[in-house]
Amino acid sequence: MKLKTTLMTGAAAIMALATAAHAERGTDGQVNILYSQAISTMNGYMSGGTKDIEAGSLVLEPLAGFDEKGNIIPRLVTEIPSKENGGISEDLTSITWKIKPDLKWSDGTPFTSEDVKFTAEYCMHPEGGCAQLARYEGVKSVEAVDPLTVKVTFEGPQANPFTAFVGATSPILQKAQFEKCLGTAASTCTEQNTKPIGTGPFRVTDFKVNDVVMLEANPNYRDPAKPAFATAMVKGGGDIEGATRAVMETGEFDYAWNTQVNPELQEQMKAAGKGVFEVAFGTLVERIELNQTDPSSDLPADERSTVKHPHPFLSDANVRKALSISLDRQALSDIGYGEAGRPTCDLVPAPEQYAAKNDSCLKQDIEGAKKLLGEAGWVPGADGIREKDGKKLKVLFQTSVNPVRQEFQSIIKQWWSEIGVETELKQVDGSVFFGADAGSPDTLQKFYADVQMYANNFDGTDPQPYLAQWTCDKAPSPANQWQGENYNRYCDPAYDAAVKEMLSTTDEAKRGELAKKLNNMITVDSNVTLPLIDRGRFSARSNTLGGVVMNVWDSELWNVSDWVRVK
Repeated sequence: MKLKTTLMTGAAAIMALATAAHAERGTDGQVNILYSQAISTMNGYMSGGTKDIEAGSLVLEPLAGFDEKGNIIPRLVTEIPSKENGGISEDLTSITWKIKPDLKWSDGTPFTSEDVKFTAEYCMHPEGGCAQLARYEGVKSVEAVDPLTVKVTFEGPQANPFTAFVGATSPILQKAQFEKCLGTAASTCTEQNTKPIGTGPFRVTDFKVNDVVMLEANPNYRDPAKPAFATAMVKGGGDIEGATRAVMETGEFDYAWNTQVNPELQEQMKAAGKGVFEVAFGTLVERIELNQTDPSSDLPADERSTVKHPHPFLSDANVRKALSISLDRQALSDIGYGEAGRPTCDLVPAPEQYAAKNDSCLKQDIEGAKKLLGEAGWVPGADGIREKDGKKLKVLFQTSVNPVRQEFQSIIKQWWSEIGVETELKQVDGSVFFGADAGSPDTLQKFYADVQMYANNFDGTDPQPYLAQWTCDKAPSPANQWQGENYNRYCDPAYDAAVKEMLSTTDEAKRGELAKKLNNMITVDSNVTLPLIDRGRFSARSNTLGGVVMNVWDSELWNVSDWVRVK
């Protein structure tokens, strides 16, 4: 059966036809996927970068994921556990997963509960090495009850038990392949991290770090009719504008991720008629992080940007607030994103029940910022740059190579100069900035700068694991191989206590209150993190690629097994 796009349009129609089109696996040739940030690892536990997590999702899968509406859906299990089916204990202290029978890894060996148990041991290892540890917050133990049954026991009642092994950030690793990669050894396992054995629709055939990943259809994938594509290529590098043109104008690629070009360019590219933009709002927020530790190169290498040395001036709440209120977030949104962005003061803009809807940061206040800096003892010098105790108020501001972010940097530099702050700009290739190389000085985890800007989001519709990223123990450091999600090294015992409270709170209204409280503590209350733009997911799809459904709650490649060639 051939797809007849002249008769049916829209995502639902394409999905319906796609199902019928799968006569057999591998009949649609090659699908070409483009990431402007090149892939550095296929193991998302080794990277904080979305590009690595999403590329890895082609191969590695969790027990369950999220659909485009945020609903939890089974992947490697027979059903989603609940109190009604006995999968969630009445006291909320455990969840039991039933694995689908006869599942195989891509190497043909059986997938069992031991692999799930091992994955928890890998990520929760005391020597660190796991970038997604927040997904395992509150987990006490993982038990392989029998080959097809896994029981997760929590330290106490867990209101949201769908954290570990759920979503693209918490996939299952094969024990046989990774059992020698625990703790400090995790980063040394190059073959495992670049060519993991998985259960997903594809398996890696070749990997050139920070360049290209070549894949082929997994011969042991659980649906014998999928994927439709025999091979896949994930190409990385270059720039966002070039990546967007490769889909929208030249047709060289089928799909390009994160095509955030300015609104004028969007209209120009759409006019070529070769593709469309896939857009949806979820939880993706562009933000500025203020380092709470000293990144000075004068410090010993194992002490830079660690809690041993508080930041010399960003530890001051007045300085942080001044940097925040000097920004015009609406102007940034209009310039950079148009209809695909909206200004925000919150890190959790959705879902509705968790969104604080703060607006105090939306009005730019240059004079107020000057006053705050004056109160903090920073006095303008002869050159207009503020000084205190013989030191100038100067920040190193880093971000990834990205035309929108670079334009933002220039604008923000001007605003900060108006309040007496000198700003040095630094851009790092996205493949490195969001990469997995613990030896690189330029990753967002190392944070060898005063200020950095990027975007991040969370899996699913519950922000609990995401908000747990800012607890004291999640700060990257040499002790955990620079793996950890608390990039700005924020640490407040009251915050940690509120995270623990949310873990065990079942009342939905109370959970919403706690989420808003936690959001506020790291944003408008402390200004440790400065949210800028609530960004829509914005990627480009060729007119010849069918089956794509944008998903803001999981990997954008969540349903790649349903993608087909439109003929």
